[in-house]
Amino acid sequence: MQELKVPSVGESIVEVEIGAWLKGEGEAFQADEPLVELITDKATLELPAPFAGTLKKILKAQGETARVGEAIALLEEGAAQAEARPEPQVPAQEPPLAMPAAERVMREAGVSPEEVVGTGLGGRILKEDVERHLQSRPAPTPPPRQAPTPPPVQAPAPADKPWRVDEVVPMTPLRRRIAERLLQARQTTAMLTTFNEADMSAVIALRRELGEAFQKKHGVKLGFMSFFVKAVVQALKEIPELNAEIRDGTIVYHRYYDIGIAVGGGEGLVVPVLRDADRLSFAEIERQIADFAERARARKLKPEELMGGTFTITNGGIYGSLNSTPLLNPPQVGILGMHAIQERPVAREGQVVIRPMMYLALSYDHRIVDGREAVTFLRRVKELIENPTRLLLEV
Repeated sequence: MQELKVPSVGESIVEVEIGAWLKGEGEAFQADEPLVELITDKATLELPAPFAGTLKKILKAQGETARVGEAIALLEEGAAQAEARPEPQVPAQEPPLAMPAAERVMREAGVSPEEVVGTGLGGRILKEDVERHLQSRPAPTPPPRQAPTPPPVQAPAPADKPWRVDEVVPMTPLRRRIAERLLQARQTTAMLTTFNEADMSAVIALRRELGEAFQKKHGVKLGFMSFFVKAVVQALKEIPELNAEIRDGTIVYHRYYDIGIAVGGGEGLVVPVLRDADRLSFAEIERQIADFAERARARKLKPEELMGGTFTITNGGIYGSLNSTPLLNPPQVGILGMHAIQERPVAREGQVVIRPMMYLALSYDHRIVDGREAVTFLRRVKELIENPTRLLLEV
């Protein structure tokens, strides 16, 4: 008998919540087959079997917590015992032949030929044999009447307002972690937000012109996010203060670009990271983001995929947000908020025209980033989005 223990599932994670058990007690499993879900404050993981065997006993039920290294089940190594094979028996005699009329009556009455004694030539079953058999059977005993099952007892509601009820649901580790980090961002940073707006006409036209060919070649849609990732990386190269963090009284400037992309998961917002985003093509960015979104919904993201970003992009526009103030993701000092595209009247060369506009919001930590750098950064993102060909030429 061996213990199934909670493995190390990421930096700073010391406790997990037991999710659904994918195997029951006494059930056999193969090596590397998922046994149970582990819910951390960053993601939900499947714990695979270390070998082939049988799940003998579950020590931690769904909803309970367990520390890293703690045993949550007992496993028995080795394939499940094969079922005992019956001893070889003498082949049963072929059922006696039945006349067509007798077969019809037996079929309607649900009687097998083995139950009827045939009196015809060679033991053939006649219609009369079936009828005789049916008459000799005892009448079925009606099932005993059972008392109706009483309805479940519910807590009495206030007589005057029966609709006023509360539902109490435990906070998941992921939701607790989100709450902690949001509070941390408010309490430990000097956060300010600056706003601008971008004319999305050029990007929309480019997607309309090349979107079909892009998807046919790369197998993924050309979205807006890849343009913003490219624009943010270029702006970070020019304004490195936003690609930095405070660490032990020093400022650490990152010379690489790991961009966190906020996506909605099954239990809340998670931020998987595009590693070395400056080295990724448009297709690679879109492919990774689509994969992140799919696995976030299925709660299949790995803890290491949610760590170590240097800057974050969040898109409230997919939920219809027109404008908002995004909160920092410490220790990062910058986050860009995208929003819904809305046609609005704007002035162009002395004329009022209708353009598809998007509000942009940059929240930043004023301890490192001054207003000048923040405004310059956001204006640079705006310029690159409004002239997307510059993203290819890096000008």
